Amino acid sequence: MTDLKSKKWIVAKGVMFAGIALAMAALILIEMPSVELAVLLTLLVWASCRFYYFLFYVLEQYVDPTMRFAGLIDLLMGMRQRRRQLRRDL
Repeated sequence: MTDLKSKKWIVAKGVMFAGIALAMAALILIEMPSVELAVLLTLLVWASCRFYYFLFYVLEQYVDPTMRFAGLIDLLMGMRQRRRQLRRDL
């Protein structure tokens, strides 16, 4: 599979993800309407987005510029390889 390079499709993909997230939040709140649940969902989404930002921007920009990963599985595989390399070096 090739990387998505079209700006139009990248934006469309982002809008679709946002739409899915909003629809799921709405369905959860329709099923169990409460202010507490809405606050918890908001915090869950916010914290998840910040964690994703940390994994794929902060680590690369501020910790180690060689840490470039395509996704979570790639990140985990890269960390595993680094740990193996560290063990070999000891």
